Amino acid sequence: MSAPITAPAASPASSTSPFTPLRIPFFRMLWIASFVSNIGTWMQNVGAVGLMTELTTSPVLVALLQTASALPVFLLSLPAGALADLVDRRKMLLLTQTWMATVALLLAAVTLLGFTTPWLLLTLTFLLGLGGALNNPVWQTVTPELVPRPELPQAIALNSVSFNLARAFGPALGGLVIGYFSAGAAFLLNGLSFLATIYMVYSWKREPQATSTLATERVVAAIRGGIRYARFAPPVQHILLRGVCFTFGASALFALMPAVVARRLHEPTSFYSLLLSCMGLGAVLAAFLLPRLNQRLSIDWRVTLATAAFAVSLLGLGYADSHWLLYALLTLVGMAWMLVLNSFSVGVQTVVPRWVQARTISLYLLTIQGGMALGSVVWGTVAERAGLPLALTGAAIWLGLTTLLALRFSLRTSPETLDHTPARPRPEPVLAEAPDPEDGPVIITTTYRVAPTDRPTFTYLMEQLARIRRREGAIGWGLYADLADPTRLVEYFMTESWEEHAQQHDRGVSRDEAELKNQIRALHQGPEPPAVSHLLAQHYNATAPPPPMVPGSTRLVASTAGEATA
Repeated sequence: MSAPITAPAASPASSTSPFTPLRIPFFRMLWIASFVSNIGTWMQNVGAVGLMTELTTSPVLVALLQTASALPVFLLSLPAGALADLVDRRKMLLLTQTWMATVALLLAAVTLLGFTTPWLLLTLTFLLGLGGALNNPVWQTVTPELVPRPELPQAIALNSVSFNLARAFGPALGGLVIGYFSAGAAFLLNGLSFLATIYMVYSWKREPQATSTLATERVVAAIRGGIRYARFAPPVQHILLRGVCFTFGASALFALMPAVVARRLHEPTSFYSLLLSCMGLGAVLAAFLLPRLNQRLSIDWRVTLATAAFAVSLLGLGYADSHWLLYALLTLVGMAWMLVLNSFSVGVQTVVPRWVQARTISLYLLTIQGGMALGSVVWGTVAERAGLPLALTGAAIWLGLTTLLALRFSLRTSPETLDHTPARPRPEPVLAEAPDPEDGPVIITTTYRVAPTDRPTFTYLMEQLARIRRREGAIGWGLYADLADPTRLVEYFMTESWEEHAQQHDRGVSRDEAELKNQIRALHQGPEPPAVSHLLAQHYNATAPPPPMVPGSTRLVASTAGEATA
């Protein structure tokens, strides 16, 4: 048996070679396994479409294949991201890959035995899509764990190359297998292709990572926490907004290109396949150029120029007749598509800490899919009513306008914001009695002494802290001044349960929070640090015997620590 495979230590600098991440043995072998699995997936897609056309003449059932594949993404993207942040990611990958292998092999068996029906094919396709929807968010979190941060753009580009190379070869291989054997053979090869990935994930000796230490944390609460983090994290908001706007316009190409080939150019399906191959070639070329482009252009300029190139290509697809010009334009589209999505993918994986990373990726995937789905409907409707050229022109104009978003919603982040290592741990709260994890809600108060002349500056800084509090899980926040004492100001924030607040302590103090708190503490007066109290909501148990009518029987469990613990 081979020696255990572990992740490498981070390198201090990034190489200009696009192949640098492949020097990492485990990433290299996982990349190869993923490439084989991607080929199997494309063979599966071709086989499913071919088999459905043999089983039925209904165009609705054929179209439902795409729905059966895409619907699980909308149903499970957010829960999958939450699960990936709560459980061991290696075990989750093993589970999802094994699920997909089992479903693919089951589909192969019933097809080879001649038992497949249209609805059974749709059902098994949907089940296969469920595994993919659960797998995608956690799969995208693996690369940042294996590859040093400076080489992350090249690694994500290589993953894109894997997908595009598989898109170029997978359908062709699937067609050969189906032609010489059957669709069942293609399904069988797809099922076997998962085995390589399962073995690689099983061989991954992952270092222990900080996940939730509280067993009662619920998936629904975790989903809310991920959405709340994105809501109060401007870098995440910028990526999601720019991503959905780009894919809304870019979807016109994928939605209308088959109609352009068939209705405007009157070319056979083989020409459409050739255009797809040009896109794959462009993505591969962009991966080779990416390291140098990263050094010479900021992320905003890369996205802006690539978006403009995509818009020009849409115009060419709408009006150009020369085959060679279309080949060149679709190669340019492949380059632009890879550069934009690579920038978004790198951004969404680096602007958030590990504890919420998979949930943020799931939100990103959901917005990307949503932009594609909505755009396909809109541009398809426009093409039906106004014609293909005008629809593609409208999409090109839309993409041109989205480049202006860089002025207000920049994707640039400073190196400090990319380091999510906690600046320091949070001091443990001093408690008179330990609450149960599900008890709540909990209010945490911090009392400051601030000179009246410093109150405007203090209030401004506290408003910045409020965003961080909400991002980290607070469901309420406020700052109040004592009318009897002008120097006394009290901040409070609320969490849903004691469990939620304990998670905040487990995660420690982020660097931006620590820097902000240093500025706030500098305005605090007095020999003692700000006093912190933890207040737990009290609820009367209606099934218990009636309590004696004693004044003051309702109480708050509180503790005050000399050192700030909020």
